[in-house]
Amino acid sequence: MSKRQNLHFRNGKHLIGALLLLMTSVACVAFSIAGNDDFEKARMEMLIRKVGHELLLQSGDSVSRVLPVNKISGNEYQISFEQTFSFLPDSLVNITQGLLGKEPQIPDYVVSVRNCNNTSIVYGYAITNNQKDDIVSCIGRKLPTDCYIINIQFKASSFITSKNGYLLGSLPVLAFVGLLYFKSRKPEKTLQELPADDKDLFHLGAFIFDYKNKKLMHNDNTIDLTATESRVLRIFAMSPNMAIERNRIQKEIWEDEGVIVGRSLDMFISKLRKKLEMDEGVKIVVIRGIGYRLEVA
Repeated sequence: MSKRQNLHFRNGKHLIGALLLLMTSVACVAFSIAGNDDFEKARMEMLIRKVGHELLLQSGDSVSRVLPVNKISGNEYQISFEQTFSFLPDSLVNITQGLLGKEPQIPDYVVSVRNCNNTSIVYGYAITNNQKDDIVSCIGRKLPTDCYIINIQFKASSFITSKNGYLLGSLPVLAFVGLLYFKSRKPEKTLQELPADDKDLFHLGAFIFDYKNKKLMHNDNTIDLTATESRVLRIFAMSPNMAIERNRIQKEIWEDEGVIVGRSLDMFISKLRKKLEMDEGVKIVVIRGIGYRLEVA
């Protein structure tokens, strides 16, 4: 092969490599945005459903169900309930600020409580930077027992910012793909192990729970967890000191396998309790008629 032909051949290989890198980068960005959108949607619906669940508990109802959350538009959700109930508006304000106020990407939203029969607004308020502003005042007066639906509308810019964050978050993936490509043309180098993502680390009393690596660390002791134990503990760790419905845990852990066995959950709860015994301030307790709660002192 002549030098000119050899040069064309090498340039062609580099061109093909660059095209493959570009195609991989586009695919990574697309899947990153789509995947994170699905995750955030599911997470948002879970938070909003929890608002309804906590409101029923505050009103003294631990039996009736919160119906599936209805997404009305791209940034508006609706909570509806199985039974009629009464509640204090103060309770709803405290619940939404306690649950949604922890989410930095959704600082602004409007909550409106409507009567199911005539859709009239009986109470409403807006939250801006976690500060409340009444739209329909009703503070201090208990709303009578009736059928209610609750609409929560988020500021559109919050969701746009979130998507931009996903796009920026995909840049490390692109850099990694580029490293693999150019690494093949250079001598091998030792790669240092990347630290675990902060989102996979939970502080539970004296424990540090590493969800990604399925580890539970207590001082110098490291306890290995199974994949299922880690998934169950992560549900509790994301909502410490809050009631978690038994059905929710079963569906999230075992529904994809097509079979939900009640005894399976009891077995894993028992195993987790034993592994948490090193810290008396961290324990999983049973809430009759509802499920469990991870108590963290």
